[in-house]
Amino acid sequence: MAKVHHVSDVHPEPMLDGVTMRVVIGPAEGAPVFNMRIFEVQPGKTTPFHQHWWEHEVYILEGTAVLKQEGHETPLVPGTAILVERNEKHQFVNTGTGVMRFMCLVPQDWLEHMDRDSCSGSGAVCC
Repeated sequence: MAKVHHVSDVHPEPMLDGVTMRVVIGPAEGAPVFNMRIFEVQPGKTTPFHQHWWEHEVYILEGTAVLKQEGHETPLVPGTAILVERNEKHQFVNTGTGVMRFMCLVPQDWLEHMDRDSCSGSGAVCC
C-alpha cells in the first residue's frame, strides 16, 4: 500500500549554514532503492560545490537560483527539471530574496558499493 505523508511531517535537518534537508521518502518509509529529499536554501546561501558517484534528478519547487558547474552557470526558476550527471561538479545558489526549495532524487547509500570506483567528491550529504 502507498505511504502518504506531508512534507511538514518531516523534521528538517541542518546541512550547512542556511541549508536544510528533509528526507521525505527513504528507508524509513520502506523505499528500497531511492530517496526523495526536499532542500531549503535561504537567500544568499549555497550548497557546496561538489561531486559524487551518483547522478541525481532535481526539480525546482520555489524561488530562483543558479546552477553552477565548471565554467558554466544556468538560471533556475520553479518548474525547472535538472539532471546532474554522475561525477559532475555542481552547486545550487539561491539568488532570490526568499527561500529556494528543490526536490532531489538520489539512490540509497547501499548502491555505492556497486560503483565504488567512480565515487569522488566531498563525501558530504548534499545535493
